[in-house]
Amino acid sequence: MKLRPDTLAMTAVLAMLTALGPLSTDFYLPSLPDIVRVMQTDIAGAQATLSAFLFGFAGGQILWGPLSDRLGRKPVLLTGLGIFVLATLACAFAPSIGALTAARAVQALGASGPIVLGRAMVRDLYEGPRAGQELARMGMIMGLVPAVAPVLGGVLQQAFGWRSTFIASLVFAAGLAAVVIFLLPETVRSRSREPLSFLAILRGFGTLLANRAFRVYVALTALAYGGLFAFISGSSFVLIGIHGLTPVQYGLSFAFCVLGFILGTIIAQRLVARRGMDAVIALGVRCLAAGGLAMLICVLTGFGGPFGVVVPMAIYICGVGLTMPQSQASAMMPFPDRAGAASSFTGLCQMLFSACVGLLVGHALKSGALPLPLVVAAIGVTALVLFHATVRIRAAKV
Repeated sequence: MKLRPDTLAMTAVLAMLTALGPLSTDFYLPSLPDIVRVMQTDIAGAQATLSAFLFGFAGGQILWGPLSDRLGRKPVLLTGLGIFVLATLACAFAPSIGALTAARAVQALGASGPIVLGRAMVRDLYEGPRAGQELARMGMIMGLVPAVAPVLGGVLQQAFGWRSTFIASLVFAAGLAAVVIFLLPETVRSRSREPLSFLAILRGFGTLLANRAFRVYVALTALAYGGLFAFISGSSFVLIGIHGLTPVQYGLSFAFCVLGFILGTIIAQRLVARRGMDAVIALGVRCLAAGGLAMLICVLTGFGGPFGVVVPMAIYICGVGLTMPQSQASAMMPFPDRAGAASSFTGLCQMLFSACVGLLVGHALKSGALPLPLVVAAIGVTALVLFHATVRIRAAKV
């Protein structure tokens, strides 16, 4: 029996598809210091495995959405999952940091398919605030994965070493592929008739970019995730390397931050139907700025030790849960016939920006913990300013 819209089962499966990318990263975060030691590299070398993932993720997003608009969601989705499984196997047995970095890029190419298509399927099935509500619900369920993954990753790291985290990711992806094959229906109502070529894809992106409101919502999505990725890429080195947490303690700290994301998505679900998507985003960008500035003050003053990093970040990540689902839904709303392409381009910008942020943080952290809150605070304040500077553009929706 196929899954149906407006059911918890459908929401859960779509959430797991969009969680594959975060899972691929969060599982092995507690292992990064050990990878530095085992692979005889430095912080920047280990962090490059994160940025390589985002660059591969960004590259994949150019293709998956437009392909699925033309060929259907399900066959393209299964192709992405197949690539992910094979690349994850290569990660698990990588003999060097260079091989691991390359395998991570290919792994990301596969992982980008499910997250792009999960969002596009929401646009296939739902309209307006209901789509934003569904993305928020998915975010709440998806948030459980990065909450649990670092803790489980810390346990696996201490028991079996860093390679075991990739084996666990492989098992998860294989189970998800089975669900897609047997339970997930095709959601595309009418397939695009545009030719499949790189130039056609670029022309399609140009049509999207002609909409100024689309550009604003894409920028808000990229900023919100960029600050989160700064924390993802630098937190293990700050909390384990500087503050002395164990891998399991680090995993629990990361899980606490993710609870902020879940709280944000819960609040979004309750507010969006009554107040609209922009009102939820307005609350979200305030949390982004407040969390970033609070972390900066704590690190500058030395207040709270590791709690001065973790608690403000939970506030920031609550803002991510409020901002991202609504911004993604708002970006896709004007383009029902290009939902895949709109989802692809949004993800492309989100991942390219975050990859650059990750590289910056990875190199800057050699000088101490301060670069992390500086970057998070700057991004949070920029998102707040952008939102309030574009009131007329967003109201016009063109």
